[in-house]
Amino acid sequence: MEGTNQTLATLLRDMVSKILREWDTKLSHVEFAYNRTTSSATSHSPFEICYGLNPLTHLDLIPISQESNVKFEAKQRDKEMKRLHEQVRPKIEKVNEQYKYSINKNRTHLKFKPEDLVWINLRKERLPSRRKSKIMARGDDPNKVV
Repeated sequence: MEGTNQTLATLLRDMVSKILREWDTKLSHVEFAYNRTTSSATSHSPFEICYGLNPLTHLDLIPISQESNVKFEAKQRDKEMKRLHEQVRPKIEKVNEQYKYSINKNRTHLKFKPEDLVWINLRKERLPSRRKSKIMARGDDPNKVV
């Protein structure tokens, strides 16, 4: 999710450039462009995975009126979407496993024993009563494990 937000922020920054007040008018274009981009993990765009198609313009997303004579085979469409999801799921799981492996390969699991001295990371989310502002110390003196 953080990667998605970072990518969207970069795209938005490029679109807005000098007129920062117009970011909200460009956001839908950035979102559309991101959702049309093929993912390296799935080989499909988010639009394809959700809707079964990759729209060319925003107009392709407008719902078709009930009065038009469009024939649509719901069962066939359902089968196609299920097949696509079955193809994408293992790809996403494989990429997640690769990320997990690369992150954990150098990680060491520490087991603390009573009387060991440990440093407490006073992150605001974990210990809000001990760290009330960003400029306070992030750690406390070594503490003994009980």
